[in-house]
Amino acid sequence: MNPLLSRLHAYPFERLRALTADITPNPDLPPISLGIGEPRHPTPAFIKDALAGNLQGLASYPATAGDPALRQAVAGWLQRRYHIAVDAKTQVLPINGSREALFAIAQTVVDATRPQATVVCPNPFYQIYEGAALLAGATPHYVDSDPARNYASNWASVPDEVWARTQLLYVCSPGNPTGAVMPLAEWKLLFDLSDRHGFVIASDECYSEIYFRDDEPPLGSLEAAVKLGRAGFRNLIAFTSLSKRSSVPGMRSGFVAGDAALLKAFLLYRTYHGSAMSPVIQQASIAAWNDEAHVVENRNLYRRKFAEVTPLLSDVLDVRLPDAAFYLWAGIPRDVDGGDDVAFARGLLAQYNVAVLPGSLLARDARGGNPGAGRVRLALVADVDVCVAAARRIVSYVSSR
Repeated sequence: MNPLLSRLHAYPFERLRALTADITPNPDLPPISLGIGEPRHPTPAFIKDALAGNLQGLASYPATAGDPALRQAVAGWLQRRYHIAVDAKTQVLPINGSREALFAIAQTVVDATRPQATVVCPNPFYQIYEGAALLAGATPHYVDSDPARNYASNWASVPDEVWARTQLLYVCSPGNPTGAVMPLAEWKLLFDLSDRHGFVIASDECYSEIYFRDDEPPLGSLEAAVKLGRAGFRNLIAFTSLSKRSSVPGMRSGFVAGDAALLKAFLLYRTYHGSAMSPVIQQASIAAWNDEAHVVENRNLYRRKFAEVTPLLSDVLDVRLPDAAFYLWAGIPRDVDGGDDVAFARGLLAQYNVAVLPGSLLARDARGGNPGAGRVRLALVADVDVCVAAARRIVSYVSSR
């Protein structure tokens, strides 16, 4: 058995199930879950039609590099969304959702034979970053979020000796769970550090299309690189998914784009790993990337939920509109369950049948404390009325405490 498996932590939802196994939720109230970040808006009909209309693709083995038409559709979307030009043949690859590719990039990039191989990631973080680092034989270095900067990662806090042994950096912008978006100045800092130390930057951008201001969509990593004169995207690879953008988490479809040399090595790894995307999914993905009307409609649904829920919760929790994404990163008052996020989640589930994810389960004790402690992640993925009902129950719970 691979001994590195023993280094993995239980996934947050497994830990939460264990922590709430003894609880019987209030049977007088229907259950509402704000815990799992799974999009629940209806899948657009034209995407389902594209799936059904291309079932002949099941009779063919797909190429790992994907259909040229899919890579071109992605390149076209990048041009429209970020006003950047990429070579569809060498700088784009389809992936089976961002999760598997975020894991696989560490297996491609990390050289565990080098002393103290290190992977840097945000804290709190998407758990795949940590698991990928550990199974690649590296040691994670966690970068705490900064409450003074809307919970963005404090990259400047990383010592230079850590950067010197870093081989891979995971960035998540817009962030999970905080919703923070990295500005151009922070990208310049990371690009300069990458140039100096040679590490690869893996930019997780799966929440890029859920934002609240039309005049300021989230800055992407490739866009930042071009603005800073880095047209070749040296040591940079961006990860994007259709799951949130198009409400198709079950399709497991996305793409990576960036440094052609990196993608050549990544393609080699993926060819052996068996990561080719089904031709049926590829055709539906082409349809999705080529349409923006459904994305605008999807985004407006999230905006409505945040507009109705955030004011309700801000009266009882430390919470404000994030830069982007579909999470609220809510702080618990000290006089409610002692400010303990796990106790809060347990009490809320027991009394009001609302499930939320304790922030401490999404982070690690890195520098004398857990940066997720005392906060909960609320995923506003259900219908508007369900999210509002959940918010009112949370207000009632906090008020009763």
